[in-house]
Amino acid sequence: MDLASKYRIDDLIGASIPGSRISNILKDLELNKKLSDMTQGFLQEKGFFALLSYARNDVSYADFVRIAKLEQTARVKTAEEVAATEKARQKIEREAFLAKQETLFAKQKSDEKALFAKINNDQRNRAKERQSKLREKYGLTRYIEKDDFAKLMDILRRADKGERLSDEEVVWLSEKRYGNDEYYYDDSDNYFTEELRRKYHENEAKFYHGEFEKNKDPWCAVNASGHYRKCDEARTAETILKTIDVSSLKNQKLKSALCTTHGGVKRDLVKWDEALSLGKQAQEYTPQDFRPCTLLGAVYMETGQYNLGHSWYEKAVERGYSKDSVDSELKGIFRRLEKSKQEAMRADLLSRDQERYRWAHGR
Repeated sequence: MDLASKYRIDDLIGASIPGSRISNILKDLELNKKLSDMTQGFLQEKGFFALLSYARNDVSYADFVRIAKLEQTARVKTAEEVAATEKARQKIEREAFLAKQETLFAKQKSDEKALFAKINNDQRNRAKERQSKLREKYGLTRYIEKDDFAKLMDILRRADKGERLSDEEVVWLSEKRYGNDEYYYDDSDNYFTEELRRKYHENEAKFYHGEFEKNKDPWCAVNASGHYRKCDEARTAETILKTIDVSSLKNQKLKSALCTTHGGVKRDLVKWDEALSLGKQAQEYTPQDFRPCTLLGAVYMETGQYNLGHSWYEKAVERGYSKDSVDSELKGIFRRLEKSKQEAMRADLLSRDQERYRWAHGR
């Protein structure tokens, strides 16, 4: 039995963290060391009365356990009440925000209808109609900030014609604009909707595909493949990649990139064994690159092999991949799983770190 469990404070995260203040106090108790006045004051302040009495030899261990259990039950109940109150607060805040957005959008629609009624059949009316159709096509029928409207419509028109967007425009589209609750954040909180994102990747994929056809540069195939995957065109990506003989290339980084993106394509096509084989081959070409590691981690997580999945993601972090990026990938994998597999992945994540993976609890 670990010390946190023995002394009935295993409900507190800090009690099981080596080096934490409470963990060090438990070690001293276990070694029968006398606690300093400052430490006793800390126990008093934090409400560890049973532990304080036991440390002072005021009660036997059996009596301590009985009292400590009551304290622990009270702590757990209080924590649950606090969590429930916070969740209710967040829900109320979110509902108020959505109601406000609905009101703003309703007003905007009302204003648009009034304008259409006044200027029927003129050029301005036709332009508004085209704007409305574009917004509907790309999932942007909600309220648009006045200062953003002209820029956003210009982007929609150009993207719809197949033109590429600049990196700055992609960043601007991705900026969070709706709400301020990180727990509830999703793609609907910015202008880069699923429909617009798909069109962006489609345009990029066609550009790099065309470049590959012209100059046969394998890096163009890598870029085209990545974008085809993001607009659900994995089979098109595979037709490009199958034309490249990786073994004939000399550049190890390029060979690794081709294997990694091809492995990602196989992952999209649910060809798990081939995806793993390509990921491992890529890792052999560039052992210090995190990209093959993230591919392998994702495939193992999606196939329910969680220990292997986490192991490969840890290797990715060791090679420069950020923990935040790992968490973002895990969220994406989790959201795409069917419900039964979500439950299994949720149990695995929360058993590892409830704070880090609190988003897996669901709304």
